[in-house]
Amino acid sequence: MKIAVTGKGGVGKTTIIALIGRVLRDRQDSVLFIDADPDMNLATVLGIPPDMHITPIIELQDLIAERTGVTKNTPAPLFKMNPKVDDIPDRYAIEYEGFKLMVMGTIQKGGGGCACPENAFLKSLLNYMIIARDEWILLDMEAGIEHLGRGTAIGVDHMLIIVEPNGTSTETAHRIRRLADDLLVKSIQIIGNKITGPDDEQFLREELSNFNILGFVPASDVFKKISLRKSSPLDVDGKSLNPIEAIVESLSRIPVES
Repeated sequence: MKIAVTGKGGVGKTTIIALIGRVLRDRQDSVLFIDADPDMNLATVLGIPPDMHITPIIELQDLIAERTGVTKNTPAPLFKMNPKVDDIPDRYAIEYEGFKLMVMGTIQKGGGGCACPENAFLKSLLNYMIIARDEWILLDMEAGIEHLGRGTAIGVDHMLIIVEPNGTSTETAHRIRRLADDLLVKSIQIIGNKITGPDDEQFLREELSNFNILGFVPASDVFKKISLRKSSPLDVDGKSLNPIEAIVESLSRIPVES
């Protein structure tokens, strides 16, 4: 499956996607993480050592210029909108403890949201991985809703919106839902995070009654240490993973629309 994970800033989406990947890896599934968040924190959360240098794809300027048919650092009113990208994942994804990870990076100049060779390359690469790769793709998206206006998640099987039991988080979920519907995202699911008890669960059920809630992840010191970069998903013992395993199982039972 191809999964995009999003939500309001601070809800724990990167921690949740890392834990989902851990569960899938333990099931012997092939997992490719894609860090499409400008903060690019997924490698740290996964516990990848700093000395394993990861080059964001956007920094491959010579390659991008070659594939899009432009001259580097030169204005390019004309460029290839569908450059060759099928070799990029195997060349540039790093492997660590059974995971694969690619970091997309962001355009570091004004007007980065407009049409340009860099954006064309990144979008083509994302589309290729979502459509053509035969493995679990876990896409860590930037917080909020702006990225949906750029069509980042088109083609994913499921979009998971991570929410906390508070009004601002659920308001963001409703906004994401409206934009995702416009982009024809096939399946939108909710995961409640940092849950302290039945009242939190009931609040989310009432506030998000028109969503399917995959499950709830309790507030715990184990998961908090991951978000604080004091631990990694690999350090979590089996019992603590039970809520994540239940969510993955629920997700696996949802039919994927063609």
